[in-house]
Amino acid sequence: MALKATIHKAQLQIADMDRHVYGDHALTIARHPSETDERMMVRVLAYALNVTADDLNGRLEFTKGLSDVDEPDLWQLDLTGEVQHWIDLGQPDERRLMKAHGRARRVSVYSFASSTPVWWAGLENKLTRAPRLAVWQIPAEQSQALIPLAERSMQLQISIQDGSIYVSTSSASVEIHPVALKTASE
Repeated sequence: MALKATIHKAQLQIADMDRHVYGDHALTIARHPSETDERMMVRVLAYALNVTADDLNGRLEFTKGLSDVDEPDLWQLDLTGEVQHWIDLGQPDERRLMKAHGRARRVSVYSFASSTPVWWAGLENKLTRAPRLAVWQIPAEQSQALIPLAERSMQLQISIQDGSIYVSTSSASVEIHPVALKTASE
């Protein structure tokens, strides 16, 4: 018998001064049985970093993710079903990234493992032909600091200013400084 996803609810209050995106978002997160709290919280973080101020070009949504290898962790589809933004977590291989690059107007990757520098060193030169790809490293100690914030029902305040991210609850706060490994040229 297959294990079922665990449902988490998150109320996000986002204040992104860098992109001038502000708003409250009610998220329902289906956590795959093999997904860790750390990975789930990085998904929430990726949502906050990429949600748009309006839905004119489609909504940013969680996908089946780990349950479907043909989908990213998050994506933004426009009204015609075209992929505007493909967001993967972890350390996807070159073939997956180039396939995503062919399908989407924008591709972002958020890697959060301590092995990210080794993964990126083997991939960096192979992805020069992917101008719409951005790759970010969330330092492992910072992504792991998000674990205590993970609950079945969460209220998170996320403030972004000058590239620094502050994730807070009523009882704890985590500061994150993502490192750009590759920026998109578009």
